[in-house]
Amino acid sequence: MKPIRSSRHALALASLAAVGALTLTACNDDASSSDTATTPPATGAPAGQAASPSAAATTPAASPSAAATTRAASGSASIPAGGTAPAAGTTLKLGDAATIPFSSGSTKGTIALAVTSIEKGDPADLTSLNLGDKAKGLVPYYIHYKVTNAGDTDLSYTSVNHMKGLLADGTEAQELMVIGSFPKCKSESLPKGFTNGQSATSCAVAMSPEASKVAGAEYWGEPYTLGNGLNWK
Repeated sequence: MKPIRSSRHALALASLAAVGALTLTACNDDASSSDTATTPPATGAPAGQAASPSAAATTPAASPSAAATTRAASGSASIPAGGTAPAAGTTLKLGDAATIPFSSGSTKGTIALAVTSIEKGDPADLTSLNLGDKAKGLVPYYIHYKVTNAGDTDLSYTSVNHMKGLLADGTEAQELMVIGSFPKCKSESLPKGFTNGQSATSCAVAMSPEASKVAGAEYWGEPYTLGNGLNWK
């Protein structure tokens, strides 16, 4: 592994090591050059949920499908009966929302979460991240999702992440975690005053081999686990 000269890099990689999967990590502070690193590939299927907000994904398997699509949001909502979250493994259409419990540290609430679109990017988008050969043969996809506060708790400054891509054959896409600004796919904490009815958008980057595509997304935050979460296709 390349030496890490930044404490922020060290913290990010420590979180990824806890999950035990391959994730590309890049730092982009105001488009300046900085070090990048990767964690070792996983030797088995991941299980359980990481305590860190940083999600990770296993090494992707190539799929013969070469097409790439972007699906528009349908705008409909899936609200679970009785206030319980949809069962693990439930698959929704892009744009459909699911109401689920949410926690961030000591803050607990309820959110409506929807993956609204999956956008194919261009490998040139990654130039400013200085990934070099680590991104060779990979295409970025941008998973856009919407978060709405569906409970009574103020969720200001919390983060809804744990979102990963799924390849066309159903295997996990490789994740790209960016430290700093990346205009192509902005991921920020929920804003101040994020109370009932307030909505915000976020984005996660998934990497696909050129011979495949990112065809779906999975949320694996609580109450779900990595590989057994809530899916959108």
